[in-house]
Amino acid sequence: MSAARIGIDVGAARVGVAVTDPGGVVVLPLTTLERDATGDRDITEVAELVAERQVAGVVVGLPLNLDGSDSASTAAARDWAARLSSRIGATPVHLVDERLTTVSAYRDLRDGGKNARQAREFIDQQSAALILQVALDTERATGRPAGVRVGGRKPRHRRARGDVAKG
Repeated sequence: MSAARIGIDVGAARVGVAVTDPGGVVVLPLTTLERDATGDRDITEVAELVAERQVAGVVVGLPLNLDGSDSASTAAARDWAARLSSRIGATPVHLVDERLTTVSAYRDLRDGGKNARQAREFIDQQSAALILQVALDTERATGRPAGVRVGGRKPRHRRARGDVAKG
């Protein structure tokens, strides 16, 4: 298995997808999929990419309000990530805070010479690339995967008798 990762930006109408190179170093926008609100076509397409590219993990953006509370889209992103996780089995899926990624993506595209109409075509995959880059940077800085694993268990820390947890 490679160290490649896939980043996802789940929206109401589209799903942006970004990937890393096989070494997991360089992040590139890949594609924008149509969201399948009544079925799982979009999840199937991402699951096929996971298998085809033999990725080490998937990062899904979690849309939160600026204050960190759940937004109107948070539950939908969690549900989508859970369905993807159940589809791809052992490949870990993590939810990562995506606050302000769309704003940053628009700015990056505009700075790259795209007008508003051109930017609309690429915004979702550019947002996915930013989500993935933040996750990789966090992992490199902390030595731990970014975000919260979907369907995963919290790590259990054993303490010797008499030890007091430090807060």
